[in-house]
Amino acid sequence: MSEKDKELPVGTTEPFARMHRWLQRGLFVCLVALVIEASLSLPGLLIWFGWPTLSVTEVCHELMKVRWHNDDAECLVPHPLWGDNEGTIYRDTAYDEWGIQPRPKYRGIHYRDLVTFRDERLAREAAAREAAEAQGIDVSAVAP
Repeated sequence: MSEKDKELPVGTTEPFARMHRWLQRGLFVCLVALVIEASLSLPGLLIWFGWPTLSVTEVCHELMKVRWHNDDAECLVPHPLWGDNEGTIYRDTAYDEWGIQPRPKYRGIHYRDLVTFRDERLAREAAAREAAEAQGIDVSAVAP
């Protein structure tokens, strides 16, 4: 073995040493970019869904309402350790086509649409509550 071979990393021969060095640098840059992208994904999605207006739990609740097309759907927070997932409860209310490859039929969610969806739902609930009060129905038994 020559002195140069002793300085090279294991498995690298002298003709390929420069290529391996550039590959290592490129892979390091790609890994750093992936870490940065992953660390910005959740905050970016939360802002997209309406985070400053809605809390993280409210964002989850609103996503469930859109996904399952059910105004009563909510995330289980904290989720029971051995319990069923939320999908088993609300599966019958979804408009999806179920099968080997399910096809979702829920609305697309654009920038801050969850805030709009929540405001529309709250307005519908308030109108229904006012209509019930006008008819003399006890609204205390009705969920808020």
